Amino acid sequence: MVRVVLRILTFELAGLAAIGMWALRRKHGVPQGATVVTYAKEQAFVLTLFAFAMAVETLVVDLLLVSLGGPAWLRIAVLAGDLYGLLFVAVMAAGCATRPHVVTRDELHVRYGVYFGVRMPRELIVAVRAGGSFNEDSMVTVKDGRLTVAVASRVNVTVELAEPVTVVRPLGRRAEVTSIRFFADSPETVVAALRSGEPAQHRHP
Repeated sequence: MVRVVLRILTFELAGLAAIGMWALRRKHGVPQGATVVTYAKEQAFVLTLFAFAMAVETLVVDLLLVSLGGPAWLRIAVLAGDLYGLLFVAVMAAGCATRPHVVTRDELHVRYGVYFGVRMPRELIVAVRAGGSFNEDSMVTVKDGRLTVAVASRVNVTVELAEPVTVVRPLGRRAEVTSIRFFADSPETVVAALRSGEPAQHRHP
């Protein structure tokens, strides 16, 4: 339990740092010459609507509590909870924007914001193809040796490995996988980069 709490605190700190990097238009963990593969566009609209709805709800609830003569401590508690919810949305958006998938000469790094990341040596990749599904249930799942990293319930790239790699799920559980499915805004970029001798396009200066 302590380990889980520590991981959550680590996510919180990394998320705050991601907001700062987002404001400065910087990327995390992208070496020179690497191929940057974004995945944040698919969920950007939904997160924006969610943040707007939460902001409106915060205002409406506070006005309602004032009109009903609610105690100050209740207003503060509700406001703190609502502001934390808005911060969580900002952390998710900033984390996904500043931590894209990365293809280098040596590896493929698949990520989801500040919550998840796995590195796969390119020498272990035996197949890569575009195409996937639209009805994934969870952000990060492992089943029968297959890792799924979904964005807005979608995946559109599949990578097969010659040997298992170890993944650490958001709350710390480990698993061995030989297949990875994930989402990319441009799956063709991933396929082209991994099938070429070196990263092909969208290189980070």
